[in-house]
Amino acid sequence: MIDLSKKVEEALDQIRPYLQADGGNVSLVEITDDFVVKVELLGACKSCSMSMMTMKAGIEESIKRSVPEIKSVEAVNLSLAI
Repeated sequence: MIDLSKKVEEALDQIRPYLQADGGNVSLVEITDDFVVKVELLGACKSCSMSMMTMKAGIEESIKRSVPEIKSVEAVNLSLAI
């Protein structure tokens, strides 16, 4: 799982500059045994009205493209009631 974590971190590093440009960031929380990545949105990303789109179109796509064994990506602190 350590190698998988490294690959996910590298994928996150590709998208971090875009998040940081808007005052946000993302942190890897865990990778579950069933290949679900859990992340925490940080800074402006936590309260941004576009955070769900950022999660699906940005973060999740970047991770799944770089690490195809990942099934899905979830934000542990993202409310679905946006």
